[in-house]
Amino acid sequence: MSAFPATRAFESATIVLPVVNETYSLVETVDSILKTSKPDVRELLIVVCEKTTRESMATIEELRARLGKLVVVHHQKLKFLGGAMREAFGLARGSHTIMMASDLETDPVLVPRLIAEARAHPDAVVTVTRWHSQGGFENYSGIKLVANWIFQKLFSALYWTKLTDMTYAYRIFPTKLLQAIEWEELRHPLLFETVVKPLRLGVQVIEIPGFWRARTEGESQNTFARNFEYFRIGLRVRFAATHHLLRNRHLKHQNMNVPSEHRV
Repeated sequence: MSAFPATRAFESATIVLPVVNETYSLVETVDSILKTSKPDVRELLIVVCEKTTRESMATIEELRARLGKLVVVHHQKLKFLGGAMREAFGLARGSHTIMMASDLETDPVLVPRLIAEARAHPDAVVTVTRWHSQGGFENYSGIKLVANWIFQKLFSALYWTKLTDMTYAYRIFPTKLLQAIEWEELRHPLLFETVVKPLRLGVQVIEIPGFWRARTEGESQNTFARNFEYFRIGLRVRFAATHHLLRNRHLKHQNMNVPSEHRV
C-alpha cells in the first residue's frame, strides 16, 4: 500500500497566481493578501506563459520591484493552466500552497480564513464553496449555474462526500501532498483533479463559504464546452487504485499517511 508524507503544522503559504492578461486585478489580489496575511506568506509564485501580455509582464515587474524576493516568477514549460499549476506545485516552498486566480474571481479576502483552517487542520485540504448559504454566484450564467449544480450533486454522490463545490479552484493544500500526487491534466480539468485525488487518498477536505464574482478584466482561457472534460478525470480517478495516484509508489518517509482502498 502506498503512502505520502504527513503535514503536522502550518508554517507558511506559497500563493500560486497564474497570469495571462491580468493587471490591476493582479495588483489588487496581491495587496489584499499582503494586507491581511503577509507574515504567513512564504512567496507569491506568479506563473507566466507565452500568452502573458506585455502589460501583465510590466505589472509583474512593478510588483517584483516593490516586494522584492517575496515575488517569484516562473515561466511555465508545460502547456495551459493545468501545466502552470503542476509546475507551480513542484516549486512551492511553503508548508502549504494556495491555488487561486489573479483576476478576482477568487476573493482574496478569504486568504486569512483558508490559512486559519490550515493551521487548525494542517493535514487537510481546505476549499471554498459557492453553494453555501453564506456564499454564492454573481453574474453567473443561468445555464452554467444549473449545469454546475447537477455536476456537484452527481460527483458528490459518486465520491460519497458531502462536499458541495468540487470545481471551484480556490483551495489550500499541504504542499507535501501536492508534490506526492501524480497529476495528469494540462487544461482546466486539473482544477477538479486537485480535489478528487485527495478524496480518493482519504485526505480530509473541508469547505468554507465564499462568493464567486465574474472577472472585470481580460478574458477567461476556459470554454463552456471544455467543462465536459471534467467527467473524464472524475470517473477515471474514482475507479483507480489509490497507489496509482501517487508519484513515488515506494516512498519512504517518517509520519506517513497511508491511503485506504476503502475510504472512498
